[in-house]
Amino acid sequence: MFDYKNAFSRNIGWLTQEEQSLLREKRVATAGAGGVGSEHLVTLARLGIGKFQISDFDEYEVHNFNRQAGAFMSTVNQPKVDVMREVILDINPEAEINSFPEGVNEENADEFLKDVDVYVDSLDYFALNARKLMYRKCYEKNIPVVVAAPIGMGVALICFTPDSMSYEDYFRFNDCQTENEQLVKFLVGLSPSLIQRKYLVDPSTSDFIAQTAPSTAMGVKLCGGAASSYVLKILLNRGDIIKAPHGMHFDAYRNKLVKTWRPWGNRNPIQWLMYQIAKKVVLKGQG
Repeated sequence: MFDYKNAFSRNIGWLTQEEQSLLREKRVATAGAGGVGSEHLVTLARLGIGKFQISDFDEYEVHNFNRQAGAFMSTVNQPKVDVMREVILDINPEAEINSFPEGVNEENADEFLKDVDVYVDSLDYFALNARKLMYRKCYEKNIPVVVAAPIGMGVALICFTPDSMSYEDYFRFNDCQTENEQLVKFLVGLSPSLIQRKYLVDPSTSDFIAQTAPSTAMGVKLCGGAASSYVLKILLNRGDIIKAPHGMHFDAYRNKLVKTWRPWGNRNPIQWLMYQIAKKVVLKGQG
């Protein structure tokens, strides 16, 4: 027989019982239920979050096996939102879950973010239009945004809150002429230090035309822990929160933790240099 208090009793000590009860009533939205999205959902469910908004229009495929928490032979060709819904309910049968199997778009964005306390960006890296839509809507609704990106064998984390630099002021997407340039701006905004670049053994695997990039389970697992820790701090209103234009990048392969500060965001002169370096590596004349 399921009992919420018993199921999450081992959280107590790091949380008070009152805080655990508070998390039970909070609603977290994750757009994307694949790579980082599936890991976020599992971690947040085990944290005891009681209400979820999840979206994804995709199905699990064999090439997802290296990193996605819901990807198994038994779930191939099954909708990701359906699989992750069952995973959450298997952890917490009392969880309230609203699924959006069509993904997020202009028509359903407001409904997707209804009564949401925190939004965790879990979209595919190349889903730029959906990402900008979610960031804009969260900005308008004063919903905090947590972004944890699995870069190499590490995690790059940044937060946007009502009192932080806005997503557009930080990333400066509107300064770009092409979508590929916006994607590079997104990369260097997430990872201003670019500490992962020294061990990318085959740069050709980052193909902006085919919209593919290499990934590891280690990076995704680190994202689940980092993002959920920040969700906890935001929801419980305690702990130091690093927010834009500040960021953090931990790389387990490099044994490095870097805290970054980029006033003016991607208009910072250092960021311009990083942008030029990244552009040469990932675009390779693709435009």
